[in-house]
Amino acid sequence: MKLHLPLLSVAAAVVLALTVSGCGGAAEAGQANQAGNEVTELRYQGSANNVTFPELAADLGYLGDLKLNWVGNTTSGPQDIQSAATNQTDFGGAFSGAVVKLIEAGAPVKAVTNYYGSDEKTFSGYYVKADSTIKEPRDLIGKKIAVNTLGAHHEAVINTWLTKNGLSQDEIKQVQLVPLAPNDTEEAIRRGQVDAGTLGGVLQDRAIEAGGLRSLFSDVELFGTFAGGQIVLRNDFIEKNPNTTRTFTTGVAKAIKWAAETPRDEVIARFTKIIESRGRNESTANLKFWKSPGVPDAGVIQDKDFTRWEAWLGSAGIVKDKLTPSKYYTNDFNELAAAKKG
Repeated sequence: MKLHLPLLSVAAAVVLALTVSGCGGAAEAGQANQAGNEVTELRYQGSANNVTFPELAADLGYLGDLKLNWVGNTTSGPQDIQSAATNQTDFGGAFSGAVVKLIEAGAPVKAVTNYYGSDEKTFSGYYVKADSTIKEPRDLIGKKIAVNTLGAHHEAVINTWLTKNGLSQDEIKQVQLVPLAPNDTEEAIRRGQVDAGTLGGVLQDRAIEAGGLRSLFSDVELFGTFAGGQIVLRNDFIEKNPNTTRTFTTGVAKAIKWAAETPRDEVIARFTKIIESRGRNESTANLKFWKSPGVPDAGVIQDKDFTRWEAWLGSAGIVKDKLTPSKYYTNDFNELAAAKKG
């Protein structure tokens, strides 16, 4: 039976990450690298009823001889990258701010490709009841907003939106963020348990179709098309497995490009085949709501993918000085990035 990996605090993740790195443990995912002896199987966490871009890359043949070893489903982005940092898995993905937080805490990981984001078809919206008195940012002072987790994408988006609309940090602190499972958010808004809530994907589509809710704003209205998070690998893994890292990273980038350029029906059919063939007792019902990959530029990372959140990262105490994006990522292993430069 596959089990969820344990959720670790950032501090615990860093201690474990430094320990396994110091002992050379992670390289043993494929033994200490000798010439031509690199890891050919990568452990990872998936997402129930969904197809990740690494899974799509493997199915499309973009990973060559590399194999993916599913060890369970992730509970959150921060948990996913902590698991990679502590050598429970070989890669993980999370919101850019969570990547910064983990690296600033000392975890030896590096982002190699973007893997999620927002565009005009796929985005996160922030909704209130249609008859709500909340009309503008300042109306949220003293109110409750449902988010899937604290310290991640939605908190950063909300904080940035409120800041850009003139609220002080003291006023923003009076806007209460309530962690709530996404499946429960719509009903919580309708019942008045929260004043506003975050909806995306199929949950957003169903809520809009049902009527009675009104969009307050969306992340794509705030930023335009943007990348929201990155896949990370451990530094020692990258050092000891450069060819594997290149094949994996470029394969994921190609999968993102494929999803962006392939007719929607074909993408959904491919996702359906992947889910039905892997035997995890999942549903494919929500795949019909898939619209776009939401990831710009085939996963190529830019400084702005991190600097976009600089004010929030500073207000949250995650970074003390000016942000240095180059600390957090590299495009060296994404061959599509090199092609774009050329």
